[in-house]
Amino acid sequence: MPVDRHSPAPERVSPVLSKLRKAYPEATIALEYASPLECVVATILSAQSTDATVNTVTPALFAKYRKPEDYLAVPEEELQQDIHATGFFRQKTKSLRGMARVLIDEFDGEVPRKVEQLVKLPGVARKTANVVQSACFPEMVSKDPSAGIAVDTHVGRISVRLGFSKRDSKDAVKIEQDLLELVPKRHWGKVSYLFIDHGRAICTAKKPLCGDCPIERLCPSSQEAGLPDLFRTTAKPRPPRKPPRQG
Repeated sequence: MPVDRHSPAPERVSPVLSKLRKAYPEATIALEYASPLECVVATILSAQSTDATVNTVTPALFAKYRKPEDYLAVPEEELQQDIHATGFFRQKTKSLRGMARVLIDEFDGEVPRKVEQLVKLPGVARKTANVVQSACFPEMVSKDPSAGIAVDTHVGRISVRLGFSKRDSKDAVKIEQDLLELVPKRHWGKVSYLFIDHGRAICTAKKPLCGDCPIERLCPSSQEAGLPDLFRTTAKPRPPRKPPRQG
């Protein structure tokens, strides 16, 4: 019996990934960097910002700050000004300086390769650690017992729409656990970028282009087939609004 949208998730995951790899052969991290340190910095700056904005800031930043010590050698105000365009620049400055200090004190100035080490860096949570590892040290993904899958809004949304997770699409921690059980480990480093590219091009939040989707036949949320959008039906209901206070 052929695999289709009604097949169990474990049967659908491999053909889904195969079709997405053909649709997005160049899927990779959108941030621009030339070293593991630059990758860490760019991912920290990308929080609450766009990759495009970060990529306009980092060329001058990376020319000025070449090693961890450089982020500690200038006044905080100067670093804040250099990253101002990415938003939340005060908190990001603290993260960058803290990250630089830990790299110097605990890792001889080198970016570590394991997720459990990466998350010790200020400003680096598990999602960022997964991004850095898969982008800079892809050979470690299959070896590191703490390796995982980076889950952002696109990955969360598509995982739910495909029925790969029944969690709320914003519950990145639980969605990652579901994906780790479902996706073969050899694909962990690539699946995030495939889902992100697909989420940007086709499977958008407001109006997915199901008629143009390369995995529509495998999707239990297909609007083309008249099915309920699991991304909508699994979302947590908003708490009731409090009545306005009487004056």
